[in-house]
Amino acid sequence: MGNEIPTDFFVTKLSEAKIHFERALDCKHTEFDDLYPYMIEHPQFFWYKRYVAWSELLTIVKLCEDLNVEWQQQFSQQQVDYIKKRVMSSKVLDYWFETNDSKEHVS
Repeated sequence: MGNEIPTDFFVTKLSEAKIHFERALDCKHTEFDDLYPYMIEHPQFFWYKRYVAWSELLTIVKLCEDLNVEWQQQFSQQQVDYIKKRVMSSKVLDYWFETNDSKEHVS
């Protein structure tokens, strides 16, 4: 195989997938809105949009692992733990943006 894909490609795709997932979490516009504009009218839309973005993120992480590309440095330790568990639980949705510092301020 002479056509090796540079590591930078995967790092960039990983960063894009992370941004996509975080925009979906924040209910901000993503490419998904353009693909399925009729879905916005349905109450399950945001859940499905987050599910798709999470699946994309996990897929790119798996590719990085298969190709020995470092992926964890783009995430907090807590986010790495969520990704390794692979399940998009309510905890992931509620605490994805939490840092150890901000946990103290949560009442």
